[in-house]
Amino acid sequence: MPAIRPLDIPDVLEITPKIFWDERGFFSEVFHAGKFREQGIALDWVQDNQSLTREPFTLRGLHYQEPPFAQAKLVRVLRGRIFDVAVDIRKGSPTFGRWVSLELSAEAFNQILIPVGFAHGFLTLEPDTEVLYKVSAPYSGPHDRAIRFDDPQIGVSWPLDGRAPVLSAKDAAAPLLTAIDTPF
Repeated sequence: MPAIRPLDIPDVLEITPKIFWDERGFFSEVFHAGKFREQGIALDWVQDNQSLTREPFTLRGLHYQEPPFAQAKLVRVLRGRIFDVAVDIRKGSPTFGRWVSLELSAEAFNQILIPVGFAHGFLTLEPDTEVLYKVSAPYSGPHDRAIRFDDPQIGVSWPLDGRAPVLSAKDAAAPLLTAIDTPF
């Protein structure tokens, strides 16, 4: 069984699969539907996404999709290191507007499970970082949304070390949390 640890918002989980090493290298089951289900994680993954980010301090997010294409995500790093963030945008949630973070790296071999109702983003901490993530709904452009990464109401402490992040035009123009009508 993988090691599962709830973060400060208990619906967001760190999952660390077991690794079996020998003289050839290693083997690991990074996802096993039955074993996840035994731990109370019953999600149907429909799509895998992979990204390569060349520059460190590139920030992707905070992204989410509206229903009926709302997505849960299982995120892992294949190469490099990221500072991964989940923001609770569920109306009526006691943790609405709060964020949790987890450093994910190829070396640590950990993953983060982000449920539906959370905005997600990450900051690359090393050059040539590759991220792979499963999603529970396919991408849908008309349902794709973003929240401003530096929203003062949310107050994410991105480890930018005084640098300005590299942003897409979409992320730079994203609205604040108070400007969205969250569907969750």
